Amino acid sequence: MFDIMLPQDGQGPLYMQLYRYIRALIQNNEITDGTKLPSIRSLRQQSSLSKTTIESAYHLLLEEGYVLSKPRSGLYVVNPHSIQAIDLRDRNSTTLVHCPPIANTPAPSSTSSIIDFDLLAVDGHSFPLSTWRSVLTDALSLSDCTIHQYGDPKGEYDLRVQLTHYLKNSRGVSCSPDQIVIGSGISYSVHILTQLLSLPMNVTFEQDGIAQVGDLFTQHGWNIVPVPLHDHQLSIAQLEDQNIQAVYVTPSQRPTGHPLPYNTRVELLQFAYHHHAYIIEDDYDGEFRYTGRTIPSLQGLDHKGVVIYMGTFSKAFTPALRMNYMVLPLPLLEKLQTMEHILSSPSRIDQLAMSLFIERGHWYRHIRRIRHVYRKKHASLTQLLAIHFLDDVHVQGDHAGLHIELTVNTAYSATQLIELAISEGVRVYGSQYAGLDSSNSLPRIYMGFGGINVCDMERGIQRLKKAWTHVFTTDIGSN
Repeated sequence: MFDIMLPQDGQGPLYMQLYRYIRALIQNNEITDGTKLPSIRSLRQQSSLSKTTIESAYHLLLEEGYVLSKPRSGLYVVNPHSIQAIDLRDRNSTTLVHCPPIANTPAPSSTSSIIDFDLLAVDGHSFPLSTWRSVLTDALSLSDCTIHQYGDPKGEYDLRVQLTHYLKNSRGVSCSPDQIVIGSGISYSVHILTQLLSLPMNVTFEQDGIAQVGDLFTQHGWNIVPVPLHDHQLSIAQLEDQNIQAVYVTPSQRPTGHPLPYNTRVELLQFAYHHHAYIIEDDYDGEFRYTGRTIPSLQGLDHKGVVIYMGTFSKAFTPALRMNYMVLPLPLLEKLQTMEHILSSPSRIDQLAMSLFIERGHWYRHIRRIRHVYRKKHASLTQLLAIHFLDDVHVQGDHAGLHIELTVNTAYSATQLIELAISEGVRVYGSQYAGLDSSNSLPRIYMGFGGINVCDMERGIQRLKKAWTHVFTTDIGSN
């Protein structure tokens, strides 16, 4: 335990002062790993701060991974030494790493030299390989008596317990371990959902939703009803006359990156209550947000059991794990118990290892570290685009996730822009539902930054500038 004394001339709200004060102590190693934070009650007595102030500060520390919550015990500092290798002076820096210019470089002759702004890639260099190897070994040792047996069809209970705590603290999800189903990917989860909800339904997607997921529902006989976005937001009014039984949404509005405002979330829940519809909330990359605070889940606002929450380890950890999870509302649990024969959870060893990874605090350290990595990559990409393209492109959707959206000021189509980029050795992407949004006449291009290093990023932007130079000044008819 330790004493907390805020400076008398602190700036900003008290909860932010308290948060910054404790964070600085952790970053400077003045609080050792495993130290228990004062309880809210004892800190109130010590500092005269209000309960709300302390709770808000502690919640921010939990979100950022500086402390770990242990049930019925309290908050404990997560190992501060893990960030010593990172120069803390660079935490908020957006200084670009300048790489050798690529002028006079011939166009690539093979796909191996293409610089790919892949929307699905993650930063492989940030994977905690040695730590993961250690927990895998421990998982094998601890489970040697049961390793030859099938596990719980819904997933290992220990992992579901750890996910319950993590989701409550980081995403505001309220659930019990029994409500969580561990899966092997989105295809598996959609299959389970379509069986649980029985009859084929009309399911609506945000206009620029994930086409692959829509295809999965279509394969199970569901009808996809795309709903246009207005000012990058889902229009609830558009749903009223569509006979919708399910709404598939992403909290960060993938791929636009614009979060769903609180009032729209409430309206969506009211729509679901009134029309007896389900909301499928896919929190695909909810761990990554670059402006403002983390957006809480829809599920946490739901008090009638209509939200089906989905999350994955693919973005924050690695897609190679092939592990995701669903939080089912209570009304669907009874039916699930009669359908356990269709459940098939991933490798028990991987699940037990992930449970240990979270329980020992490695997950929280990893999240804090990878957020820092992606925040710097995000800043580098937006800076490079501003430097090389000025007002010719407008960056949108730069609030969250591992990609950005560009609106390009040209008469060329997104398909033409993508082909021009490929001709110069750089791959960018178009909207999954291109052509459906008649309200936006300008082409939209999507660029991922998760799996690309800063040097390749700069080279890629230089190539893209070369590929698109004439599209801003030349009429499409003369091309």
